[in-house]
Amino acid sequence: MENWETFVKKTIELIGFKDFRVDIDNERNRGLIFIYDSPTLVKENLAQIVESLNYLIQMAAKKNGQAPPVFDVNNYRQERENLIVELAKAAAKKVLATGENISLPVMNSYERRLIHMALAIHPEVTTESAGLSKDRHVIIKLIK
Repeated sequence: MENWETFVKKTIELIGFKDFRVDIDNERNRGLIFIYDSPTLVKENLAQIVESLNYLIQMAAKKNGQAPPVFDVNNYRQERENLIVELAKAAAKKVLATGENISLPVMNSYERRLIHMALAIHPEVTTESAGLSKDRHVIIKLIK
């Protein structure tokens, strides 16, 4: 795809949004989309909007033999990443306080990776993924 900005803008317009902004960082292969109209609709469906737009972009990239950029919409991914990192830190503190393993909720591979990375440098706990398929989750344990 020669111009991701044009593709993304056209896609958003076809969905029916009129008041939005698209910023692309070509060096990092990432983009930000801010949708300003229909704030209630966007807020209530933000996770699905992010997932669906990125899926369409991945399909277009695959068709054209390119690496797809990853897009965030209204800072959803950034806020979600911050929340997951804070969850990891809080769970690690609880493991230290109780000495018991903690199983976190089911997460996708990207979210589990965030947990592993956030606690990789922690000197007293370790992480491991457990479960199969859609039931995969992270367990935080004391290093003995």
